[in-house]
Amino acid sequence: MSNLKADISKNLGKMKIMHSVNNVPTGETTRCADNMSNFKYFREAGIPYCRSHDAAFYSGYCGEFAVDVHRIFRNFDADENDPASYDFEYTDKYVKAAADGGAEVFYRLGASIEHKKKVGTYPPKDFLKWARICEHIIRHYNEGWADGYSYGIEYWEIWNEPDIYHADGTNPCWQGTPEQFIEFFTTALKHLKACFPDLKIGGPAFCHCLNDNNNHMLFDALQKEGLALDFFSFHGYKNTPKKYISDGERAYDLLCEYGRQGKTELILDEWNYARGWTGDEYIHSIRAIKGLKGSSFVAGAMACGQASKIDHMMYYDARPCSWNGMFDTTFLTPLKGYYPFKMYGEMYRMGTQIETVSDDEHVFAVGAKGENTAAIMLTYFDEADDAPQSKDIEISLSGLGDGEKKIEYYLLDEERDMELFRTNKTSAATLKTTLETKIYSTWFVKIYM
Repeated sequence: MSNLKADISKNLGKMKIMHSVNNVPTGETTRCADNMSNFKYFREAGIPYCRSHDAAFYSGYCGEFAVDVHRIFRNFDADENDPASYDFEYTDKYVKAAADGGAEVFYRLGASIEHKKKVGTYPPKDFLKWARICEHIIRHYNEGWADGYSYGIEYWEIWNEPDIYHADGTNPCWQGTPEQFIEFFTTALKHLKACFPDLKIGGPAFCHCLNDNNNHMLFDALQKEGLALDFFSFHGYKNTPKKYISDGERAYDLLCEYGRQGKTELILDEWNYARGWTGDEYIHSIRAIKGLKGSSFVAGAMACGQASKIDHMMYYDARPCSWNGMFDTTFLTPLKGYYPFKMYGEMYRMGTQIETVSDDEHVFAVGAKGENTAAIMLTYFDEADDAPQSKDIEISLSGLGDGEKKIEYYLLDEERDMELFRTNKTSAATLKTTLETKIYSTWFVKIYM
């Protein structure tokens, strides 16, 4: 028997944003309109932010003409002060899609990953000019420049994974040296912060936070230049959710070393399940992402993220692709992996985290409460191939207060998509119940007080 204790009377602070995603909602507009789109699901889950990375890979965003700096400003020798030098048409539609889905854009300035032909990942010929180009992109979306808008986009991230290298030594994201990247990054950061002191500008979306050489090279350079990141972004693809807690500690220790704790946000802006990156392990990963195992990992990761030093998490990817465990890539209807976003979104709107304590390292839980409601999301995730196929989990709910309460139990498993399983009513201040839970199943327990 596994035991989970949840005390509604114990407040642990605000619910953090653990349910942002990479990329925006999309859908068929010429043939089926709303029948093949996922805008309503974004709104239903309350997705807060959409990171604009790798949009170039999806024709539905008209990606070859959108988002990346070299796709908007196609001739680097052109005049960066001339609106005619910019092609904003499809990026405008991309940004509007996020707004139509109820989300803010977290704008990644730079290029999509380039596994094959390299076009946009070369160091710019002139680092400062590149920064001025980005300045005008920001002014277009926030200040109306070049027939633009006033979206008030707050987060602007410089580049993506400059530190990723394949086994053969090639880098799909940065064709220069690490030293060149540091010079490029600090040049861009200095210019953009001077132009927009009230915006949050940071990066550099390292492929993980574990390389101390890269971390110190970046932060030493920032310190030398008198610069500071508004947010430090990094990525993490894991095979068990609890590894995000240790990643958060590692990143937080780095901030402490440079006196930036509480001043620089920690943003994990790419994460998903991955057992491995080659062969059978990679195939297993993609299959898992598309099914119940992937959804359980999402729920566990959100729970661990809320418990960690990480401030903000962004799932990769909501773009129709193999890494999207949220939506069917043809009809854009929800897959199993969508429902933890819906569950967490409801808890996020409640606002306040409550205490949840599990005595089982494979049972992950997070809870929240609002004015008259509370909820707990719990899942059983075990990466071991010989893991028990089910567990009995006894839930002890305390701090329920006086009066009659209604408790609803929703289940996400192979047969059910967050469907109401049963309902209890009680006048007691404490309630215990046992839930038979199959592996990778997720419960959403909602309490009305």
